[in-house]
Amino acid sequence: MADSTAPTDLPERDPSEERGPSGESGLLPGELRAWMHLLAAAGTVEQQLRSRVKDALGISHDEFLIVCLLADQPGGGLRMTRIAELLGRPKTRLTYQVACLQHAGLITKGSVCGDRRGIEVTLTEKARRLLKDTSPPLAHAITDAVTRALGPEQRAALCGLLPGLADADRQPDESPDRIVP
Repeated sequence: MADSTAPTDLPERDPSEERGPSGESGLLPGELRAWMHLLAAAGTVEQQLRSRVKDALGISHDEFLIVCLLADQPGGGLRMTRIAELLGRPKTRLTYQVACLQHAGLITKGSVCGDRRGIEVTLTEKARRLLKDTSPPLAHAITDAVTRALGPEQRAALCGLLPGLADADRQPDESPDRIVP
C-alpha cells in the first residue's frame, strides 16, 4: 500500500525565493498577473453587458462589438475583413453577425470603391440613435463591473483606458467574488 504522506526529502520553500526578477511575489510575473486581472475584468464586463445589450438594442454581445467598432470610425464604415481582424473572428461568423445587424436595420453593406470583392459595413441612423440613447447606461455598467472586479491598484492602472472609472466616487463592492491581487 502506498504511503499517502508528503515526501520528506523535498526541501521546504523559502517564500523569498518565490519572488520574480522585478521583486513581485508569487509564481506569476507581474505582466502575466496583470493580464489575468484584465481578462477577469473583461469577463465581468461581458457578463454585465450581455443581457443589457440584448434588452436595450435587441442584439447579441458579439454584434454589439461590431456596432461599437463602427461607431468609433471617423468615416463611419469598415471593411468586413478589417472588422474580422480587429475582433479576431472568423470571416464566416462575421458574415452571419453582419447579416443579423443588417436585418435589424442597424447597418448597411456596400461595395468598396475600386475593389469589387471588398464589402464595407456602415452604421445606419437608427443604430446611431440607439447608441446615443443606450451608451450612457452601458458605460455606467462597465465602470460598475470593473470597480467590483478589480482592486484599487488595478483600477488605477485602467483609468487611462476607461475615463469614467477615474470619476467613480463609489467604493468597490467588497463582495466575495471580487478579485484580490
